Amino acid sequence: MTLSALIFDVDGTLADTEEAHRQAFNLAFAAAGLDWHWDQNLYTRLLSVTGGQARIGFFLEQSQRPALADPHIAELHKSKTAFYVEAMQAGRVPLRPGVERLLCEARDQGLTLAIATTTTPVNFQSLIESTLGRAALDWFAVIGAGDCVENLKPAPDVYLWTLDRLGLEPSRCLAFEDSANGLKAATAAGLATIVTPCPYTKDHDFTGALSVHDNLDEPERVDVAFLRQLHGRL
Repeated sequence: MTLSALIFDVDGTLADTEEAHRQAFNLAFAAAGLDWHWDQNLYTRLLSVTGGQARIGFFLEQSQRPALADPHIAELHKSKTAFYVEAMQAGRVPLRPGVERLLCEARDQGLTLAIATTTTPVNFQSLIESTLGRAALDWFAVIGAGDCVENLKPAPDVYLWTLDRLGLEPSRCLAFEDSANGLKAATAAGLATIVTPCPYTKDHDFTGALSVHDNLDEPERVDVAFLRQLHGRL
C-alpha cells in the first residue's frame, strides 16, 4: 500500500509546547486570584489527562480542592489560552528539530499533511503562524483539533475523524506522536506511529510504536525516504 499522508500531533510533537502550556496555566491561576501552582513534576503527572479543562478538573479532584462549575473551568481555560497564544506570538517556542524540514520534504514529494490533536484550533494556529507563517496553515489538508470530537486521546476519535475527512485508509498513512496517550489513540485508529518523546513524556511506555526517535534529526534523520522504507515493511 502506497504511503499517501502524514498525520501529526501538535503539543510535544511539532514543538516542545508543554512548558509553555504549564506556564500559561500558572499565569491564568494567578490572574484569577487562585493560589494554585503547577510545578514541572506535578504537570508531568497531570499530562496523563488530555484536554486543558479536563486537566483542571482532574487536578481539583486529586488535590481534594472544592470543585468548580464547568463555566468557571471554561473561563479559566480561556484565560490560560490567551496567555499561551501570547507566548506563541512572541516567538518563544520553536519547532522541534527536523519538523520544518520533514514538512517541506513531504509537500515537495506529494504527501498529504494533516493534524490530529487534542489542543484547541487557536493554539495550533498560533504555533504555526509564529514558526512557519500564516500561509503554512494551508499546508495541512485536514486539521483535527480538540473541538472536533467528544472523546479526546487516548480515544482514537480525532484520528478517525481526520482519516474520514482525508478519505484514506489508515494503512496509507503514518502518525507522529510524543506521548503514550497519543500512541494509544493513533494505534487504536489503525495507524502505524512514529514517536518523538518530549521532556515531559520521555519516560512513557511506547510499546507498539513503529519507531522511536529523540527527534526527527537525531540519532538518525527521519526523512521521506526513511518513512517510505518503514511503511513498506508493514
